[in-house]
Amino acid sequence: MSSSSSYEFYKDDIKKMSPVRAIAETLLQSNKIRKVTAAEAYSYALKQSGVIETDLPVYTGTVKRLGLPKGAKVLVDDHGKVLGRTASARRFYNRLSEKDKGKVLGDLREAVFKMQRRELVKAEACIGLDPDMMIKATFITTIDDMNNVFNWLANFTPFEEVEKVYSKSKKLPCQDIIIIADNNWENNDPFYQNIGQPQLALVDEVSNVIFNFGMRYFGERKKGTLTLAWASGRRLGMAACHGGIKEIDFSGCKDAKDLGKRSIAFFGLSGTGKSSHTNSEDNGGTMPQGFKKVVLHDDAFQIDPVDRVCRVWEPSLFDKTDSRPVGHPDWNYFISCMNHAVINVDGKRVPLGQDVRNANGRALIDRDLLGEWVNRCNFPHIMAWLMKDTILPPIVKFTKIDIAVAMGTALMTKRNKAENVKEEDLGKLVFEPFANPFRVYELYKDVEAFTSVFESGAQGYSLNSAGFWSESDEKTEPISLQTSLTLQTAILTDRLEWEDMGLIDGVQIPTKESVEKILPGYYDKYNPKTVENRDAYISLFMDRFQQRIDFLKSSDVNTKPELLDKLVKSLTVNI
Repeated sequence: MSSSSSYEFYKDDIKKMSPVRAIAETLLQSNKIRKVTAAEAYSYALKQSGVIETDLPVYTGTVKRLGLPKGAKVLVDDHGKVLGRTASARRFYNRLSEKDKGKVLGDLREAVFKMQRRELVKAEACIGLDPDMMIKATFITTIDDMNNVFNWLANFTPFEEVEKVYSKSKKLPCQDIIIIADNNWENNDPFYQNIGQPQLALVDEVSNVIFNFGMRYFGERKKGTLTLAWASGRRLGMAACHGGIKEIDFSGCKDAKDLGKRSIAFFGLSGTGKSSHTNSEDNGGTMPQGFKKVVLHDDAFQIDPVDRVCRVWEPSLFDKTDSRPVGHPDWNYFISCMNHAVINVDGKRVPLGQDVRNANGRALIDRDLLGEWVNRCNFPHIMAWLMKDTILPPIVKFTKIDIAVAMGTALMTKRNKAENVKEEDLGKLVFEPFANPFRVYELYKDVEAFTSVFESGAQGYSLNSAGFWSESDEKTEPISLQTSLTLQTAILTDRLEWEDMGLIDGVQIPTKESVEKILPGYYDKYNPKTVENRDAYISLFMDRFQQRIDFLKSSDVNTKPELLDKLVKSLTVNI
């Protein structure tokens, strides 16, 4: 798949181009904007205020891939008050009233006019690494934002690297992506968000354009770009996945070779274990000897139910570093850091992880960290929703498609400091359908897409990491990562047998005989049928599922009555 320029896409009816894209396209065509390479962006970033050059070498594979100078060092870019994504700053152009559209377009034109008083640069990248799924993207920003330009090119793929492959790809009905940013935007209109500084992420998903104003955090550029890529893939009939996926080959295992190859996908927000489950070397030592693993990605991919494959969007990882102390081997694969302390260790400046300076310290890391990786893998054998809901055992299996889809649609989790939200909102239970806060189209379209995935043969599970009811919602039985990884191996290798959980049709838990062989003491510790204060547990259970039903009824799924009815019925508690 290759995308189309504005003219290629709209030439049959140029009036269909939105004013937002027209403004972005006009800026893109300015002969005063200079295109930069990754090496040039890195060179400018060295001089950017607030950026520190450390003595930690950039991973050698990345140096070669991006053409960086020999001996290039990891840069640290530290921000101020805002340290994460600001979802409340998003304004969706196509959902605005005509009056508000006029206002926003006026503010947009004024902002772009003022931007052009400063030196502007642009970078070109390819989003997608499989020849059947490639979108050209251009990022335009001010010269004092060069560290983000470098990060953006490192996170995706500089266009010149794949231009020959891209030119031979099949043309599909999808526009090139345009991202425009200005960190120094000033606007005190209360129509826009102001947390730390005025912020606006203007999204025109129909036209594949995003404006990031007043937003220094690289995650806004990365996720903004992915937002449009995911939406483009969805329009082409694929399921957009904010998740990780790996493929396991058991053919070399003495006692499990008949399992063949199996792909397993994990869907969750930051802090739910998405990367831990995807990237774990051997699931905490529980995988059978002789297995082989390849990783597609731990954050973003697309499922194609028609071709029965999964495809990756980016060649790098954007990970938290809160669990990586100085000297951890992962630092050997680092490309750049943001919002980190920097300390002197034996006469060398090194970035300090573990969130010592602030929460949500982040780094770009080369995908080689994962070992063997691929740009496409097999259709997922297993789909795992990563929940944070204390009424759920560590693992449940869904035997009916409707309940599997409903639980993904009403995925219950908690916010964390990867997002720029109020302190009091951290830890609150929220619904994030399919763990994708970057969806910019109707929810029912994701429901239809994931229904297709399950109808095509995927098996659904839920893994809960929030702790399970012990005596109350506050007094819970902890669920360790090791327990979750052990259960992951068990479902990959078919070592569990299942029994009905009760309460909800189509939901099962492991049988005592099968799970106790793997995790002694598990059955009695995590059994909904034998919990203490069971009346209170059932009351909370019913409340949580009613919340799921209420959420679905309040969403745009209600525009599809038959679809909504199936999901609601699957969530009905049987007492």
